[in-house]
Amino acid sequence: MFAFSLRLVAPYWKWLAIVIATMVVEIVMTLASPWPLKIVLDSVFGAEPIPPVFAWFTGPVTDRLALLNIAVGATVVIALLQAAGAYLNAYYTVSIGQWIAHDLRQSVYAHLQRLSLSYYDRHQVGPLISTITDDIDAVQEFISTSLLDLVIDSLTIAGMLVVMLSLNWRFTLVALAVTPLMLIFVYRLRAAVKSATHDVRRRQSELVTIVQEGLGAIRVVKAFAQGRFERQRLEAKSVESVEAALKARRVRSLLGPVVTALVALGTAAVLWFGARLVLEGAMTAGALVVFLTYLGRLFRPIQAVARASTNIAQATVGLERVRDVLDADDRLVRAPNAAPLGPVEGRVEFRDVTFGYDPSRPVLRDISFTIEPGQLVGLVGPSGGGKSTLVGLLARFYDPQQGAVLIDGRDIREATIRSLRGQIGFVLQDTQLFHAPVWHNIAYGRPDATRDQILDAARLAQAHDFIEALPQGYDTVVGQGGLTLSGGQRQRLGIARAMVRDARILVLDEPTSGLDAASERLVFEALRRLRNGRTTFVIAHRLATVRRADVILVIADGRIVERGTHGALARAGGLYARLLDAQEQEEEERPSGPERL
Repeated sequence: MFAFSLRLVAPYWKWLAIVIATMVVEIVMTLASPWPLKIVLDSVFGAEPIPPVFAWFTGPVTDRLALLNIAVGATVVIALLQAAGAYLNAYYTVSIGQWIAHDLRQSVYAHLQRLSLSYYDRHQVGPLISTITDDIDAVQEFISTSLLDLVIDSLTIAGMLVVMLSLNWRFTLVALAVTPLMLIFVYRLRAAVKSATHDVRRRQSELVTIVQEGLGAIRVVKAFAQGRFERQRLEAKSVESVEAALKARRVRSLLGPVVTALVALGTAAVLWFGARLVLEGAMTAGALVVFLTYLGRLFRPIQAVARASTNIAQATVGLERVRDVLDADDRLVRAPNAAPLGPVEGRVEFRDVTFGYDPSRPVLRDISFTIEPGQLVGLVGPSGGGKSTLVGLLARFYDPQQGAVLIDGRDIREATIRSLRGQIGFVLQDTQLFHAPVWHNIAYGRPDATRDQILDAARLAQAHDFIEALPQGYDTVVGQGGLTLSGGQRQRLGIARAMVRDARILVLDEPTSGLDAASERLVFEALRRLRNGRTTFVIAHRLATVRRADVILVIADGRIVERGTHGALARAGGLYARLLDAQEQEEEERPSGPERL
């Protein structure tokens, strides 16, 4: 915990130096603060000489009124220095904590971006969001407050113990008699706090997951009138979260009363023992006041250290969850000699490829084929056969367990992922748009695209006219997911995004699914322009989409069961021919006119 925290603090060593300097000032002033009162009690009211440390500054002073003025002035100076140190300490520790949270948040999010899709196949988004927010906040709170406060309190305790032992070591041992009991209690409590905090974090993650799912599918929720059901789901998890939080609070709340009782016992013992020493003449009243003042201030940092132990337990839970993400090694293996993939011609080869999301259950088995540059490839077959998985391997969302995928004769594992995916453009079944201006959504395929390149891509994608008709044209902000646009409009923006990318390899995953006839014609025309001269993979359930393909791969049960042109496969009488007959029969039986769905 401390080693990881120090690595996070290291970039801010200059601010940390200021914090340490102000921390020293604050500790020294804390140690010095009781001594002016001792001067008043022992030197102004009594006949004791002033302490040597003050005499070093003031020289010999015998006038009692002057001694009083010195004590009052010292009190003011000590208070001002202590306040200035506390202010600078608080400001810079919070600054360090905030920037550490920023760095940690960036590191976690960047690592999540580097993980393969296999990681997301096994993990929900809700807990990851909770880690980036709640858990990082817990770590930041520990570093910016508890960590440095712990250092200050520990050094303050050490300094006070040195002074108290020099005054009366027997007296000090009496004062500290309750400390072992306190340490034992804190140690046992810390494990309980950590366990309770784990439960709270888990419940909070489940809560975030429900909210994220419910709001992300709000149209489905409203369409099926399931608002009450979603509220009940949230209520049930919220109640569990509240109960877990209250349980954790009950555990943490034990600390204050127990420590207060132990401190009271220690103070009572010191008061009884010290008063007897004063009555016997073995200690001055001023020395007793200094000792009691130190004792009160000694127990405060001891209490703070005890409280910090519970903060450490909570921060440890957050840090463990953060480290679980940072230590996740579901990244694709990077070849030592990986180099950027330069401009490609578009020759694609799958060589004996076998892959399964669970290695024991392959989704694709012994897939082999070669596609020449510029060819149009149709991927057809029953749902679940492995078509989308195949193009996922092409973009290296996953790596095959066996075999290799090659582009222009080069194993894609020998290329950097960024350069590989820069050669591939995607138009998916449902184009995902962001809450941003239209031009930004198009330029997402190529962030450095100029305004003219964006406009040209939109025109080629048959999108320019409807974009111009929007309230602010290309500067119109589309809603989350692009739901303020029609399906055909979203698809054409997706095609424009792929066009501005100008990739040599295209993947079209059911790009016209669910569109009406008019939108489908516009999208088909845009796709025809897009695929011109590019190696294109089209995943299609409607076989009419791939009639003009140079080669059609029929995939079923993870294998290529047929390959050829539309005409050859239709005459072969195999699976493709049966799928074609079924679709033609469906078209013939589909009702027309007003009753057509």
